[in-house]
Amino acid sequence: GRGQKRAESTETVKNESFVKESRRFTRVKTRILRVDNEVIREIQHDDVERCVRVIRDSFLTVAEEFGFTEENAPRFTAFATNEQRINWHLNGEHRPMFGYFENDQLIGYYSLLLQKEQQCELNNLCVLPECRHRKIGTELLEDACRKARNLNCRIINIGIVEDNTVLRKW
Repeated sequence: GRGQKRAESTETVKNESFVKESRRFTRVKTRILRVDNEVIREIQHDDVERCVRVIRDSFLTVAEEFGFTEENAPRFTAFATNEQRINWHLNGEHRPMFGYFENDQLIGYYSLLLQKEQQCELNNLCVLPECRHRKIGTELLEDACRKARNLNCRIINIGIVEDNTVLRKW
């Protein structure tokens, strides 16, 4: 059945315009203002609980669309994300993690996992269902590409649900 399929696949996106930089990665607090009440900023420890909620709620729509449940896809993002895992990404792996905030409410999220050979993996890019179709996902993706470029990454790996044709086209 559908639930027995592998839930995610990996695609590689190459961007020839990435510029090599010799500096090492340091956690830099950045703010990109769109308007006064909307901002993409680095995730802090106090944001972790909100990150879990946004990730789970956002990926739950995909789970429902493709028939994933905790029983048939327990490792799918909507079910496997918890505070312990996000804390590990933030404090153990030191992943760059960013959120899209509107009126101080977290409504979008992504993280980057730095890999070998000038590569990184874009993880959990998501926007709350009620906030979709406002170009927030596009802004987060563009921000992730800028951040990856600044970290000397030339290739960004992205995992998506294979059957999600809408996401593949996006």
